[in-house]
Amino acid sequence: MLKDGTYAAWFKTPLGQGAGVAHVAEGKIWGRDSIMTYSGTCEVDGDRFTAIVSTERHTEGHATVFDADDLTLKLEGTCVGKIARYIGTADQIPGVLLEGTLILSEEQPPAPERSAPLSTFNPYRLPKPPKRSR
Repeated sequence: MLKDGTYAAWFKTPLGQGAGVAHVAEGKIWGRDSIMTYSGTCEVDGDRFTAIVSTERHTEGHATVFDADDLTLKLEGTCVGKIARYIGTADQIPGVLLEGTLILSEEQPPAPERSAPLSTFNPYRLPKPPKRSR
């Protein structure tokens, strides 16, 4: 099941590939990569999901994986565990298939609290290098 959270996103078409970050929460999906932002809605039914996502360029640069900006993507996929795989199309670019993978990011546990204070750095306590003879 596609869970609410932050995902690493990887995607490709025959024209190119890219990577970014996607967020899923309460039926919404949004994210960005180095040149595009994405936003839309998603529906989850067990391990299957669908999404309608609009793209918009935020920075000039290289071509997109569709070689076009401002598209509406239709995505269909499955999610098993922390990995989702999907395929998608854009009506504006017929015949080009998008393939992608989403990997759910795990929150890192908080760092353990130190029981003793850190000692003050004193460079005179460092080991002395051996003396060199001339």
